[in-house]
Amino acid sequence: MIFWRVKPLEQILANAEKKSLKRQLGPWQLTMLGIGAIIGTGIFVLTSVAANSAGPAMMISFVIAAVVCGLAALAYAELASMVPVSGSAYTYSYAVMGELVAWIVGWALVLEYAVAAGAVAVGWSGYMHGILREIGIHLPATLMAGPFDTITLEDGSTVQGSFNVLAFAISLLIMVLLVLGTSKSAKFNAVLVFIKLAALGLFIALALPAIDGANFQPFMPNGFFANEQEIAGSVLTVGVTAAAATIFFAYVGFDAVSTAAEETVNPNRNMPIGIIGSLGICTIIYLLVAAAATGTVGAQPGGELAMSKEPLAFVLREIGYPWIGTLVAVAAGLALPSVILMMMYGQTRIFFVMSRDGLLPERLSVVHPRFHTPHVITIITGVGVSVFAALFPVRMLADISNSGTLFAFAMVALAVIILRRTQPDRPRAFRVPAAWLVCPLAIFGCVFLFLNLSGHTELLFLYWTLLGLVVYFLYGYRK
Repeated sequence: MIFWRVKPLEQILANAEKKSLKRQLGPWQLTMLGIGAIIGTGIFVLTSVAANSAGPAMMISFVIAAVVCGLAALAYAELASMVPVSGSAYTYSYAVMGELVAWIVGWALVLEYAVAAGAVAVGWSGYMHGILREIGIHLPATLMAGPFDTITLEDGSTVQGSFNVLAFAISLLIMVLLVLGTSKSAKFNAVLVFIKLAALGLFIALALPAIDGANFQPFMPNGFFANEQEIAGSVLTVGVTAAAATIFFAYVGFDAVSTAAEETVNPNRNMPIGIIGSLGICTIIYLLVAAAATGTVGAQPGGELAMSKEPLAFVLREIGYPWIGTLVAVAAGLALPSVILMMMYGQTRIFFVMSRDGLLPERLSVVHPRFHTPHVITIITGVGVSVFAALFPVRMLADISNSGTLFAFAMVALAVIILRRTQPDRPRAFRVPAAWLVCPLAIFGCVFLFLNLSGHTELLFLYWTLLGLVVYFLYGYRK
C-alpha cells in the first residue's frame, strides 16, 4: 500500500554521498556540543515546575528523565550515522516504516520544535520580567502571562494573565532574524555555552553552602507515581514520575550530537562518549542545581520557589545575593533566545524536507530570492510559535512538546530494531551496544513517561495526531 511505501536508504543517501563532510569532531567537541544544546529553559525555568510536582524528590525525576533520554540518544546516534541527512526522525521513519508513519512522526515533531520554542520564549519572558522589575520597570500584570497562567505579585496575591507580550515579541524577533538568514557562528555558540555554564556554576557555588537539611523534608510530598492534586488553586498532575515526564524537556537537544555522526572521528568510540558524556555532565549540573535550590529555600509544592517564574534568580535574591541573582537572570536572558532560534530553525527544516517530499505544499519550500531562506514556512512557524508563547504557560507547553518528542524517540528506537533485523549487514558508523536490550528499554521508557503526562496533554497529542491524519489524507498521500 502507498501508506507503507518506504524511501530506500540508497535513495536518501544518494544526495548525501555527493558531498563528503570532513571527520574532525572528537569526544571533547561532541560533549561540548551536547552541553550547549541541552542546557536551556529546562534548568533555568522548569526547576520551579518540578518543585511544584515532586518537591525535593525532583532530583530523582532528573535522573529518571536522563536515563530514558540516554537510551533514546543511543538509538538516535545509530540511525544518524547510517542516514546523515536532514529530516531527523521523520527521515529515519520514512526509510524504515513507511510514508504514513513518517508523516505522523513529522507531524509530532511540530510539537518537539515549534511548541518547545514557545516554551523557551515563555521561560525567557519570566527572567526578563524579573530584570525589568529590578530596574524599576513594571509591566501590567495581565501582560506578563497568558490567559491559562497566573502571576504572583509582590504582595503574594495572584492575577490571571491575558497575553504574554514579551514571549510574543521575542518569538517574532527570532522569526525575522531567521527570514533574514541570520546564523550563529561556532565562536558565538561557545560564548553562549560559557555564559550558561558560568551562571549555573555561580549559582551552585553560592547556594550550596546555604543548604539547610530541614528544607528537604518531606522529601516526596506528592508520592512517586503520577496522581492529581490541587496546588495553589489548580488541579495538577504531580508526583516524581510526572515531574520526570515534564523534566524530560530539560534534556532534549542531545540530537545535536547524534546528527554530527558524519563529521565525527572514530564514531564507534566517540559518539557514545559525546552523548553519554554530555547527558552525564548535564545530569550532575541539574542535580546540584536542584539540591542547592531545594536546600536553601525549600521546594514544597505551592511554595515560593515552586511558584516563581525565575527560580534560580529568586533563590539567589532570597539568600542575600540580589545583584548576582539579577546577573543570572541576565545570563538566561542572553542565552535562551539562541535556543528559541535553534528550535524554530529545526522546525522549518523538518517542514522544508516534508514539503520537498510532497507531503506538504511545494509553496512552503520556496526559497526567498534575496535572503536565500525558506521564508514562507519560517513566517508560518514564527507566527505559530508567537501565539503559543503569548497564550500558554511554560509547563503546559513543555508537556505538549514532550508528548511529540517521546513519540518520535520511541519510533527511532523501533526503527533501529527493524533495521537490525531487515538490513543487518548495512554499514553502521556507530552501533547501539546491546541493541536488543537498549532499544526496547528506550521504547518502554518513552511510553512510561508519556503515560505520566497529564491527561489533557495526552488528549491534546491524540487530537493533534488526528488533525495530522486529516491533513495527510486530504493532501499528502495523493502527492
